[in-house]
Amino acid sequence: MTPLKRLFDLASAIVLTAVLWPVVIWITLLILIRDGRPVFYVAERMKAPDQPFGLIKFRTMSNDPGDRGVSGGDKTSRITRTGRWLRRYRLDEVPQLWNVFRGDISFVGPRPPLRRYVEMFPELYAEVLKSRPGITGMATLMVHAREDRLLSQCTSPDETEAVYVRRCVPIKARIDLIYARHSNVCLDFTLMCASVTRRMPGRRRR
Repeated sequence: MTPLKRLFDLASAIVLTAVLWPVVIWITLLILIRDGRPVFYVAERMKAPDQPFGLIKFRTMSNDPGDRGVSGGDKTSRITRTGRWLRRYRLDEVPQLWNVFRGDISFVGPRPPLRRYVEMFPELYAEVLKSRPGITGMATLMVHAREDRLLSQCTSPDETEAVYVRRCVPIKARIDLIYARHSNVCLDFTLMCASVTRRMPGRRRR
């Protein structure tokens, strides 16, 4: 990560924290009242092929000690009423501002993968994770809706895993590597704005 990108991340995190702290308190209380503890979900992710970290989110699912892999249709029944709303507006990701402060992730970059996929595709992720992972990114904006559609149709953990590995990982990695070749602060700002409007720049409405 370049010093300019790190400075941009810190400045953006400070501004957003100042704006969003009432929202954080309100969501915290809402989860406590409706769903109980824990409020936060901390998941192991990788910021480099050999460097794990704890990615922080608001909890959106009921607890399952045997949970593994990415979320698919097989986990839909575990999503809480509050969690469904948080996911819809991506508010579950607000606590990741702390990860940005810590330097675990950037605002823009490839989504931090689970260890299992880094170990499954070591050469691929050795390239992808040369860029600091991000809260949002080019691949997230371009593939997220398609990925959700594919995974929501899966009815078992094994099916979810197979679909994710075969149909999601390769295309996301290709887009992440395109981002890495063109990465700069202006592009990051554009992608952050596109994440708010949920429209990729240059795409026309149909």
